[in-house]
Formats: sequence, structure tokens, C-alpha cells
Amino acid sequence: MKRIGIIAAYAVLLMTSCAHEFNKVYKTPDYDYKYEFAKECFAAGKYANASTLLKELVTLKKGTQDAQECLYMLAMSQYGMAEYEDAAETFKKYFQTYPQGIYAEMASFYTGQSLYMSTPEPRLDQSQTVAAIAAFQEYLDIYHDAKLKGTAEQRLFDLQDKLVRKQYLAAKLYYNLGSYFGNCTSGGNNYEACIVTAQNALNDYPYTPMREDFAILIMKSKYELAQMSIESKRMQRFQDAEDECYGFINEYPESKERPTAEQFIEKCKKVTQYAKD
Repeated sequence: MKRIGIIAAYAVLLMTSCAHEFNKVYKTPDYDYKYEFAKECFAAGKYANASTLLKELVTLKKGTQDAQECLYMLAMSQYGMAEYEDAAETFKKYFQTYPQGIYAEMASFYTGQSLYMSTPEPRLDQSQTVAAIAAFQEYLDIYHDAKLKGTAEQRLFDLQDKLVRKQYLAAKLYYNLGSYFGNCTSGGNNYEACIVTAQNALNDYPYTPMREDFAILIMKSKYELAQMSIESKRMQRFQDAEDECYGFINEYPESKERPTAEQFIEKCKKVTQYAKD
């Protein structure tokens, strides 16, 4: 117990000493010394200390040989502290200021990477995801033999999957709302909205792994839409639902929803046959 107490006391003393040293450096008018200390903090992974010093130094170092390094280290410090939105802005500023700079390629990549790290879950607004996609695409367009090409391409796939998931959740919500009309302030209904949302997603992302999930929603929504249609649209919509079910079976013959598609076909046929008779 005594030894633990000694170690704890030493740790407190060390932290106090470090804090005192940082405060001393922070107040010094010797900016060259301050910059060297900031670099030491950065190398040691003390990003909060480095960032605090570098925010002041980026202005003071403008036009000097240290300007590029100073701005890039600030961006990396912000990234290291998980301040991703600030980091993205600083990396972007570096690239715009020094498009041919020694850190330009990495700044371009980390602009996208910082945005990627700040993207929310699919249910939320995906503006940040769209921005990250644009940043990574710009990186790949500028640097054809990019050092981190493989990583950037994988990030693009991940981000696109997030947008697809967002579309799927929206389509699924419309389907679940079903015959509820409270949200249909502009006409139409939820099943139609589900169909349009799912079809748009498939048009935008034809190779998505969620293709079958969207197809299931479209098939089910077309059948439910036919069920609730007025007489003048009923026949056509049941025929459309039947065709959709056949198309689904052809494309996904092993689907777990195949029995559902087959049941819908029989029900659609009964309606259309009755109408013909």
C-alpha cells in the first residue's frame, strides 16, 4: 500500500511538473521554442497540447518554411483528438493553400477520412456522408496512383452502403406505415412512396448487396397497393403486382420470400380472372 501511495504521489508530481512546463511554454514570446515544443508534444501523442500551441502558431508561421508543417500538424492533432469536423476543415485548408505541398496528398485523403469518421448512423441526416464521398472521389481523381488508393476505395463502398441503408430504412418506414394517410399531405400513399423510394435506390446503386431487400419491399408494396386500389385502378395494379412477383422469382429463385411471391401470384390471378369472367 505504501508503495502504491509513493507511485501515485510521483505521478501527481510528474503531471504537475508537465502542466507547469506547458504553461511556461504557452506564455513564452519565443515562438521558435514554442514551435519545437509543439512538435515534441505532437510526436509524443499529446495532441491537446500540440493543438493549443499550433492554433496560435499557424498564423505566426505564415510565409515561413515551417508554415506547411505547422498547419498539417494542427490538422493531424485535431484528428488525433477525434475532433473530426475541425480536422476536415483544417486538412481542406491545407490542401487549398498548398495544392503542391509536401503533405498535399495526405491532406486530401484525410479530408475524406475525417468526414468519414464523423458520419452518423444511417437513420440520421447523411450530408456528412455525401461530403465524405465527394472528398474521397476528389482524392482518387487527383492522385491516380494514390498511396492509400485501396483504403479510399473501400471507404467509398462503406459510405455508399450507408446511403443505401438510409434509403432502405426510408422505404421500409413507408411500407410499415401502410394504409396510414396522416403523413401523405401531397397526395399518393405510403405504398407508392415505398415503391418509388426503393426503385430510386436500385437505380442509383444497382450493385448494392441489399438489392433483394429492396425488391421484396417493391413486390409487397405493389400487392398491397393493388389491394387498396379503387375499382378503376384495381385490375391494372393487380396485373402489375403479378408481373412483379414473377420478376422477383426469376431474379431470386432461392429467396426466402419466394413462397410469398407465389401466394401473391395466385391471389392476383383470382382477381384478374374473376374480372375477366
